[in-house]
Formats: sequence, structure tokens, C-alpha cells
Amino acid sequence: MDLGPFTSDETISRIVGEYSDMLLRLAYTRLSSVSDAEDAVQEAFLQLLTSRVSFRDAGHEKAWLIRTTLHRASDIRRRAEGRNVSLEEAALAAAPETGSELLQAVQALPEKYSAVIHLHYYEGYSIKEMGKLLGLPAATVGTRLARGRERLRQILKEE
Repeated sequence: MDLGPFTSDETISRIVGEYSDMLLRLAYTRLSSVSDAEDAVQEAFLQLLTSRVSFRDAGHEKAWLIRTTLHRASDIRRRAEGRNVSLEEAALAAAPETGSELLQAVQALPEKYSAVIHLHYYEGYSIKEMGKLLGLPAATVGTRLARGRERLRQILKEE
């Protein structure tokens, strides 16, 4: 099943409609900012449109979008950490936009743990499915999930 390159408006509309909400939630868990998460998803879709990638099937398409969104979110996070911010911006960033203590704790985890926790608990993927999506062995995903849970427990105990 060759799903690319992406030139038809119908194909683009289908992909955006099908994946944008899930990708936005995933990016938000890494970035803690709706606007930054939207930027990450937009950059992933832009990369899809400008690259000459072809997918074997819908699962490959979804996995590529998830990986690309996580990479773009990491890039945005690195850029944000490297810039100087004013005192006003820092105060605004310290106040959570929305959400619970649990979501903030998930966001505080290193990316490799927060990604698998988000995919498992918020999106409902199994360890095997996450392994395929992330291009990792299932055992690695299981280990990251277990370690992520443990770190999450520690963070929540401290609070």
C-alpha cells in the first residue's frame, strides 16, 4: 500500500483529521504548552508534505507521524531551554496552563519514559504496538514503561 507522496487534498485532509488530535496530545505531554505542541505537530505535517516518504500501510504511516512529532517536540524543547527568558515569561511558565498533578508529573519525566506512558495510558497502546510505533523492541518499551511508572511514583510521593 503506497500512501505517498502526499499531493492530493483528500489524502492530506484525511491524515490531518485522523491524527492531529492524538499527535497534539502527545506533543503537549512533552512541551507543556499548547502553542508549542501545535508547532511540533505542524512541523511534523510539513515534513510529511515536503519529504518523499512512502508508507507500506496505515500502521507505518501512524508510526512515522508519532516518531516525527516526538522528534519535533524534542527540537522545540531544546531550543526553548537554550534561550533566555524574561522574569515575566518565567513566572507565566511556572503557572500550569491546565491539568492535574498527574499530567504535570508525566511531563516532568524524561522523554523516553513520558512517551511510552502517554501512548500506553492516554492512547491505549499495548507494549507490542508501542514497540512497532517507536521502532523499539517490545522488551525495551516494557522496561521504559516500568521505569517510567517508578519515576512517576517517586515524583508523586515528593509532592
